[in-house]
Order: sequence, then C-alpha cells, then structure tokens
Amino acid sequence: MSGSALTGRLPRPASGAPRPYSFPRFERAALPNGLKLVVAPIAKLPIVSITVLLDAGAVCDPAGRDGLAQLTAKLLLEGSPSSDGSAITDRFERLGASIEAHADWDVAAVTLTTLTEKLRASFELLGEVTRAPAFNEREVERLKNERLAELLQLRAEPRGLADEMFSRFLYESSSRYARPDGGDESSVRSLTRDAVAGLYGKRYSPNGMTIVVAGDVKTNEIVKLASEVLGDWRGSVTIPVSAADEAARRSRAVHIVSKSDAPQSELRIGHVGLPRRHPDYFPAMIMNAVLGGLFSSRINLNLREAHGYTYGANSYFDWRRQRGPWVVATAVASDVTHAAAREVLNEIDRIRSAPISADELSLATSYLDGVFPIRFETTSAIAAALTTLVIYDLPDDWYDEYRGHVRAITTGDVLTAAERHLHPEALQMVVVGNAAAVRDHVAEMDFGPLQVYDVEGHAI
Repeated sequence: MSGSALTGRLPRPASGAPRPYSFPRFERAALPNGLKLVVAPIAKLPIVSITVLLDAGAVCDPAGRDGLAQLTAKLLLEGSPSSDGSAITDRFERLGASIEAHADWDVAAVTLTTLTEKLRASFELLGEVTRAPAFNEREVERLKNERLAELLQLRAEPRGLADEMFSRFLYESSSRYARPDGGDESSVRSLTRDAVAGLYGKRYSPNGMTIVVAGDVKTNEIVKLASEVLGDWRGSVTIPVSAADEAARRSRAVHIVSKSDAPQSELRIGHVGLPRRHPDYFPAMIMNAVLGGLFSSRINLNLREAHGYTYGANSYFDWRRQRGPWVVATAVASDVTHAAAREVLNEIDRIRSAPISADELSLATSYLDGVFPIRFETTSAIAAALTTLVIYDLPDDWYDEYRGHVRAITTGDVLTAAERHLHPEALQMVVVGNAAAVRDHVAEMDFGPLQVYDVEGHAI
C-alpha cells in the first residue's frame, strides 16, 4: 500500500531535477611526527572550521571506568598550564571563535570555528588545550557531578531511559555498547584525575591524530601552521580499539521498565544492526528510509496517520565502526502500546515479504539525492563530512559517488536488504511506562519471554 493510499492524500507532485553539486576538493598531508591533515580550501566566506580527531572514544574506556573517555575529552577545555577553564573560554570568545570537545563511541573530537583573520591565534590556542590540558582536580569533580546529575535526570525522563535500557538489553553484558557512553553512577564515581591523565597519555598523541580543516585557507598554509604549533609534539603509537558487538540474545524478548507515573509508553523495538563500512550500506539505508527513516515512511504513516497512536515514529541505524543498534522508536499511550508494537511488527514483515513500490523508492531516493547539496552549505558541515571519511576509513571519492549509489538502488535491492538485515526472530522490545497498564496486553502478543524491571534495570 502506497503512502498516499494509506492516508487518502492526493499523489505527491513529481520531483524536480536534482541540483548539480560537486563536493569540495580536499587534500591530505602528514607531519613527520605522524599527525595527519585533511584540508578543503573553500574561499566562499572568511571562516575556517577545524576538527581534531583522536582514537579516544568510549570504546577505549577501561573496565569499570565507563565514562572516562567522555570526561577526558570535556576536560581539554577546562584548563591549561596558563589558563583555567573560564580564562580559556574568554580567550576563544575574544577571538570570535567557538569551540567544543566531546567523545562519541569511536573518537574524541575538538571542533573549532573561527574567522580566517584569527586563524593563527585560534589554532595556537587549540594546540594549547589539545596537547597540554591541566586536568585540574576541581574541574574533574565538577564534571563528574554534572554527569551524575544527568543520570538522575535520566531516571525521570522516559525517552532517555528507554534508549539506555534498550542498549543494556540488546548487547552482551560484557560489551561496552551495553552501557551508557557517558558511564553510569558507579563508574563515574570511580573516575579520578589520575585515570583521566592515564587515558590521555595512552590515546592522545600526534600519530593518532587527524586534523580536518575546511574554509578560507590554503593547504600549504595549514601544513605550515600545524608544523609550527604541533610539529614538535611526540607521542607513542595509538593502537585502535574495537568494541564487542555481540547480541545478548538470539531470540525475541520483552523488557518492561516500570515507571508507574509515566503518562505514556516509550517503545523501542530492534536488534543489533550493521557496521558503518558494511557493503550493503546504501540499500540498507534506503530500506530504512522507506520503513521508518522519513516522515513519509511506512511506520510513521501507519502509527501516526492511519491509527493515531503517536505524534511520530521512526527507525534508524546507529552507525558505528562496529555493529550499532537498529531500532524503531516512538511514544504511545499506555492502552495502545501492544497495538502499536503489533503494527511495527507488521511493517517489518511487510517490507521483508514483497518489493516496495516504485513510488516509495522514488520518494526516498529523490529526497536523499535532493537534500545532498543542502547538507554541505557551511564549512562546519563540510568539515563534519570529512571527519566521517576519517573515522570510518571511507574512500576519498565517497561523496563524489554518493548520489550515483543512491540513484542506482532498485526495489529488488531494498527487498534483499530487508531480508538480509532485518531479523524479526531476534527483535528485542523495550517498554518504559506503566507496567501495570501494559503488561497483560503485551504478554498477550506472545512476542517472547517478558520481564519487568525497575528504572535501575533490576528485575522485579
């Protein structure tokens, strides 16, 4: 059934011709100390966006020290030998520059945007915070307390709790992916300044670093600037770290996290997905777009438009170097939780049982093709795109070939991707809500073994 047939709307207008677009040219370089550079000269505006990448994501957290990688990355901006955190913030603001530091699952990153005329001063300050962080004890404790406050808030916020619990029930307990990338209460309390300094010493080195630059610059100018600021930095070899990505279960199960005060249910249904470099990336991405990745997707039209169960529902692959989750996410009233879940299962079965329509394929591919140029209208967006190439070791012509790959996908490719990469027999269902209101109805679905938990994840 097409989207228009399902909703009773008029057929959508035909798509216009895609706007021509060429991804900016970029060059690679390396310093003698191993530091790598990726530079995209773009003279459109006097702005430069810089991202420093290090193999220091949450997968590097030592056992029992979950959250250490995120804490270490955030502390880069909280003090150097010459300035405390407030002074560093003031110095960047006086330069008109913005800077952030964080760590995701795979990498730690420092992102900077500055005016071309302030590039040298901004880059020198970036080098200071990157290679000589102070890790002041007071700031370590402050950021730990901020994370503990976030975790308390999470316990009261069903959406974040559902995401956390879904990962916990999805992966083997020994997998780093089973626990929050920012750490839980126990692990965060165990973090110390020495542990932060230890991880920094192991993971932050010039030969494990790539600096991505996009904007009003020339490659030789960036190489010269990086050599002057970071060329004398020496460090040990950084060994890549991988996360175990094995599923906790090979068969279906239901996990209800009891929040008696919840006015509705946060629903997650999914299983372990694909690594970012999987050869089926394009057909899997478009299959997901049709199923739940776009507003006009089957799951959203079904749950929102046809049944009125929700204000919105979507599905997505959480792309990582190893296999991240594939998940359907929505929030529904307690009394229709089981009905909404059943419709999600119906849609998963439907996209695995027959080819999608030509109209659905056209809608998905036209959208992805059409928005492609819009995604790269700023230097920061281009820098972010280049970081994707670095993190996932994608070929340099990835963005040149992107639209061709999207246009080449057929309805048969989508069906094959659904058959290969959606696994109804392994689905895990997580419901965060009023257990007393939803348990019996969900149990009647005969989805799989059912267990109720408290908000800490303890079986009750």
